[in-house]
Amino acid sequence: MAARRLTMEPGQGQMQQIQQIRRSSPLLNSIFMTTVNTAAKTLTAVTNSSREGGKWKLNDHLRYMVMLTTWFTLWVLRLLMDHLPIFPGSVVPSPVALLEGLSPFSSSSGGSFSSNSLQLAVYDGAGHGDGYDAASSKAIGRALSHVFGLLNEIPASSRKYQFAIAMADRIVDENAYSGSETLREINRRVLSAAFARTASLLHRSLQTAATAAYEEYKPETWPGRVIHALPLGSHLVSYLRTACFFCLTNLFPPPKSEWRLQRQVAALGPPEGGAESPASEKHAQELLWLANKMRSCGTVEEAVVQWSFASGLASLALTANARVQGAIVKISAILLREATRGEFESQKQVKFRLLALWLPLFCFASNGYTYPVLSGSEKTELERVLEDLISALPPTDQEIILLNWLQDFTISSSDWPNLQRCYDRWCRSSRKLLL
Repeated sequence: MAARRLTMEPGQGQMQQIQQIRRSSPLLNSIFMTTVNTAAKTLTAVTNSSREGGKWKLNDHLRYMVMLTTWFTLWVLRLLMDHLPIFPGSVVPSPVALLEGLSPFSSSSGGSFSSNSLQLAVYDGAGHGDGYDAASSKAIGRALSHVFGLLNEIPASSRKYQFAIAMADRIVDENAYSGSETLREINRRVLSAAFARTASLLHRSLQTAATAAYEEYKPETWPGRVIHALPLGSHLVSYLRTACFFCLTNLFPPPKSEWRLQRQVAALGPPEGGAESPASEKHAQELLWLANKMRSCGTVEEAVVQWSFASGLASLALTANARVQGAIVKISAILLREATRGEFESQKQVKFRLLALWLPLFCFASNGYTYPVLSGSEKTELERVLEDLISALPPTDQEIILLNWLQDFTISSSDWPNLQRCYDRWCRSSRKLLL
């Protein structure tokens, strides 16, 4: 018999929007991250030329103008991604759309998941040929998406929460051990969609608390607010103060930038709780479970790429609850290890973004209340992983990562991760270029 649909198919306009987002997501993300890398490199070049002292030459002025233009372009791209619906940053697609191949992830995206958006099909009878087999494969994917969506909605205190986790775990394992390539592909798409959705929910719950806390320390002058509104604006304030100290000290008072505020608060230790703690802890634990499940199913490369774009989540994690920090540190450790595996050779840009975003968290994160988040052997292993990832980058990228690490490491009270050997190795290789 024909399938009886429990919900309506997406409308023509919705499908066109999904197709438009699907086409624009990889291109815009690639343009945005390429611009980020270019802006960071030009900023380093301007800073180095300023530290040499003396009057600027025409080349220095041109380099400075290129840097400002690049940062302005970066801000325009971020504005488009955040506020225009045709770009992926402002859309959280439904699980069905993600199942069909749409899986953009933006750290700034929000939105909620509703099980009413799922399309479920009930099939009667048995044996309807090849068409029935194809429909059944999609039905099991929709069913798995439905279970993951329920996990995000059910409170962790509910007695049915563990029941839903066990059901999702069983379906994923049965798909993985079935030997069917189709079912493995369903696992990959659904797990990737669930990871993106859960990370977005975690970001939103942390953003609520961060917004309230920031109101007490927001910049008091309008120039500080303008610079802070730029992408990575707080970092820009820090470096420009060093490069153009004689100008900035006359124009601005020392700004309480979000970047410095986050590190000062992180150095004092994360709060023990807060209004956002229950939801944030729940989503963080779900994200950790998903990362482990994707690793066991051989689909972790999806999570590695998504994690390298989670700039908003990485920033908020610095001042998150200690239990949330612990889960995020474990997720980052898992994905950084997987980025060095032989079966998944990450692109250099992915490695660079992972290190730039998550290395500060390792420096400032709490070590846990009752027991360490990472054991001594795990920390030693992760230091070797970080050294391998940094060594695989081009020299200019190594410089950016190591300079940022040194600044964070000297500010934080933690002695881990200690990348001095990697820093010394980079210094020796840079020195050889001058000989």
